[in-house]
Amino acid sequence: MRTAYDVIIKPVISETSMDNAQEKKYTFKVARDANKTEVKLAVEEIFGVEVEKVNIMNVQGKVKRMGRNVGRTAASKKAIVTLTDGSKEIEFFQGL
Repeated sequence: MRTAYDVIIKPVISETSMDNAQEKKYTFKVARDANKTEVKLAVEEIFGVEVEKVNIMNVQGKVKRMGRNVGRTAASKKAIVTLTDGSKEIEFFQGL
């Protein structure tokens, strides 16, 4: 059985994700085979917050070249988690 830490891989720290954090929307890199329900339960268990909704997107790997050799970076999955109005904020994003 998978734990919550197997579903949530790491937070995404970017300008867009920091702007969304003001609106209680947090972005995480999640496991490729995770679904919305698993992500919701994992975030609620790890951070002790109430999740309103989860949006998930598949991110395709970028094409990279090294001379004439062409390859791709690894594909991944991102989840944008929106918290309820009554929920506390995630402290991890406050110090950044």
